[in-house]
Amino acid sequence: MKNPIKPKLKTEIIPILTLLLMVSGAYYFYSRFPEQVPIHWNFAGEVDRWGSRLMGAWGIPVITAVLYLMFLIIPFFDPHQDRYVQFKKVYHIFKNVFIAFMAFIYFITGFNVLGYNVPIGLWVPLMVGVLFVIIGNYLGKVKRNWFFGIKTPWSLSSEENWNKTHRFGGKAFILGGLILLVTPFTPLLCQLWLFTLSLGIILLGTIGYSFYLFLKENKKDDRNNN
Repeated sequence: MKNPIKPKLKTEIIPILTLLLMVSGAYYFYSRFPEQVPIHWNFAGEVDRWGSRLMGAWGIPVITAVLYLMFLIIPFFDPHQDRYVQFKKVYHIFKNVFIAFMAFIYFITGFNVLGYNVPIGLWVPLMVGVLFVIIGNYLGKVKRNWFFGIKTPWSLSSEENWNKTHRFGGKAFILGGLILLVTPFTPLLCQLWLFTLSLGIILLGTIGYSFYLFLKENKKDDRNNN
């Protein structure tokens, strides 16, 4: 089976070093965490879910390692695996950014558990906002495939729909990310609404636009057939 994106040292060194750093952090945190640790915070930065020391120390590193492996193997199973070569640079950027994002979230929450005054309610929305802006800047360069990108029934069935949906989706991600960047600095009552607005723009906006393009293409085909 052919690998459309061959892993190389220069493409994998950053995620591998990041994962090793997280594993080192897991050993460090596990030796210092209490038996019960917070594993989820609400919009106010208050703990609303607890878990075991093992889950708190190793949960995110394990999830991140699985995510990294998925990035490596997904192109093998895609019927459009030849398309990955056309956006392999973007693919590696997304991979590195996702791994770095998971590591950042892991360490700020881990040090918060140890008693350091890390404002979770500030940093998490900020980093999600940065993540969305980065995704938005590169999303339009993703070529049609079965696993990666904005996969609606209409974008998967049409090259034109895919390309236009991803260009629109890139703008939606950037707008949603910018909203999240200002969210922590607004009153608590507004934060949930802004978060919902951001996700609505990204999810409903891209899906709705893809469906709109589908209807537009169908009307055009009907006119051509008549």
